[in-house]
Amino acid sequence: MANTKQSEKRARQSEARFAVNKARRSRVRTYVRKLEEALASGDVEAVKVAFAAAQTELTRAVSKGLVHKNTVSRKISRLNARVKAVATKA
Repeated sequence: MANTKQSEKRARQSEARFAVNKARRSRVRTYVRKLEEALASGDVEAVKVAFAAAQTELTRAVSKGLVHKNTVSRKISRLNARVKAVATKA
């Protein structure tokens, strides 16, 4: 338990940041899941729309400090490769 006013405040701030970050992380995962579902369906137009939305959310997560820039870059690159595979197959 916090012993000083400052440590109590830091604990409150930490809980608030955790709640915000949890919501942001959930939002990113939702958009990536929607892209995964679109990839599974094979609908090229749905895949392109879902990829654009997922890429935006992933980039926003970087700007908010939620995940590292290189992590998102790698994830976007791998997702883009899958999007291209679906587009060329169709």
